[in-house]
Amino acid sequence: MEQLSAQDASFVYLETPHTPMHIGSVGIYDPSTAPGGFVRFKDILRFIESRLQGARSFRQRLVRVPFDVDHPYWIEDPEFDLEFHVRHIALPKPGDWRQLCIQVARLHSRPMDLTKPLWEFTVVEGLDNIPGLPPGCFALVSKVHHAAIDGMSGVEMSAAVHDLDPSMAAPPKPDAWKPENMPRVAELLTRSYFNNLLQPMRIAETIGRSLPGMARLAVQAGKGDVSLKNTRPAPKTRFNGKVSAHRVWDAVPYKLAEVRAVKDVIPGATVNDVILTVVGGALRAYLLDKGELPKETLTAMAPISVRDQGEKGALGNLVSAMVVGLGTQIADPLERLRFVHEEAVNSKAMTNAVGAKNLADYSKLIPSGLAGLGARLYTRIGAANMHAPAFNCVVTNIPGPRVPLYFCGAKMLSMYGTAPVFDSMGLINPVYSYGDTIAVSFTADRDMLPDPDNYAAALRQSFEDLKAAAVNSRGANENKPAAPGKAAAKPRAVPKPKAAAAARTPAKPAAKRATAKPAAKPAAKPAAKRTPRAKGAK
Repeated sequence: MEQLSAQDASFVYLETPHTPMHIGSVGIYDPSTAPGGFVRFKDILRFIESRLQGARSFRQRLVRVPFDVDHPYWIEDPEFDLEFHVRHIALPKPGDWRQLCIQVARLHSRPMDLTKPLWEFTVVEGLDNIPGLPPGCFALVSKVHHAAIDGMSGVEMSAAVHDLDPSMAAPPKPDAWKPENMPRVAELLTRSYFNNLLQPMRIAETIGRSLPGMARLAVQAGKGDVSLKNTRPAPKTRFNGKVSAHRVWDAVPYKLAEVRAVKDVIPGATVNDVILTVVGGALRAYLLDKGELPKETLTAMAPISVRDQGEKGALGNLVSAMVVGLGTQIADPLERLRFVHEEAVNSKAMTNAVGAKNLADYSKLIPSGLAGLGARLYTRIGAANMHAPAFNCVVTNIPGPRVPLYFCGAKMLSMYGTAPVFDSMGLINPVYSYGDTIAVSFTADRDMLPDPDNYAAALRQSFEDLKAAAVNSRGANENKPAAPGKAAAKPRAVPKPKAAAAARTPAKPAAKRATAKPAAKPAAKPAAKRTPRAKGAK
């Protein structure tokens, strides 16, 4: 039996019928690589059963303490049933992308049974009419509660059911799993009593670790090294209110090489900066079309993993966060990228000053009973409509493998993400990379984003505009003639004082003057004519 951390438990407390708190993925597979060229559902069941030992989350269920007086516990489920967690459906004809998006949104909107291990796999067949995919592909739509995993530990869970080749080799170690008995109420209450006695010491420890970081942040802010503008509330938009029970989902892939080429235009920029800029451009276009674009920049919360190398297999969430301006007030794509990069650098400096792990530990300061009660009251009274949001949306980047993966012998062709929305935050953009592709997916409240096709088109156009601006900028820099002072540097290396005036001309005429001294003065005139032609080439 293992107790949830305060951060993990917060996702349990936030769970309501309208706000299921699970994350997940949508993997698309080609069964032609499997043994025999096809995959049956019973083959998938057998394959997953052989891999359950690869991740503890597969067979652990939640046990809540009465009245939520302490955080819940994980136990090995004595009633585990694999077929409850693995389901099988098919798209009707023609089996196109829009049908898949609608089905993923419906699956994602349904809460999971909190009395069972908190995951579900749904095999979706009939993907026969999706451009770029061979007929006969199937999708695996996964759902895992956010209390059990974050993005990084979710990658570990995904690794348990994927291979690097289609051979489906059996795991090297035998399955030594054993179920546990359900704990008695008296045992849970006794544990909570002693845990709550230690709570004041935990609070003091967390505050003590934070004080040096707060002092560093104050000093850096006083010197002007760090700006505190990201600590202000974000402007209110259609995405920042009380959410409904319905969802929409879609995804837009990009070539990773093109994203990297764009980020190289701005010194120091990262792939994350480019993706944030693309999302900012899409939100700008979408809200402009609705006549709802605020004058101030929209902001995104970007989770940061604080998982050490030795904690990669640990259950639950080890994340902090930073808030980044998306530059939605800026029309020029490259200027927006420059703005986002500066915002990201500033937010990272703030997070590093305080300490990302210290920020993640602040969730320990709230007693479990108050955390659960506060989350329920926030939803019931619709408090999200009564205040300015802390941020407008979430953009979370989960790095994936660069090599092909295989599920039950079928090759993975693409991977996308799903994630939860909740009151005051009705749009989240999970970013998954796989192979030579990086994809921006989005999950949103259907009432807030009733036209997902338009937002998906805005994401595509935003990247095309940014890519074109980067190409133009690179071309302008390459064709730009050198400044007179810089062009003079090369001829000055030749110690001939009389040729100082001619040193401003291109290299070839200068070489002629070295052999024919009397022609030095006339040579200056052709050089003057050549310069305008260079500018015209621009």
